[in-house]
Amino acid sequence: MDDQLRVILIIIVSVSIFGLLVFVFVKNYIKNKIEHLLDEKKKKKLK
Repeated sequence: MDDQLRVILIIIVSVSIFGLLVFVFVKNYIKNKIEHLLDEKKKKKLK
């Protein structure tokens, strides 16, 4: 029973860490993309 519980906990922790890493990378990608689009829009307005 202890081995099953340990394996389940390891899986849960691994999935949580992976999910957190994916979330951080996607958040940064979207943030950079929005900033880039806003910069382009400002440049077009100035012309």
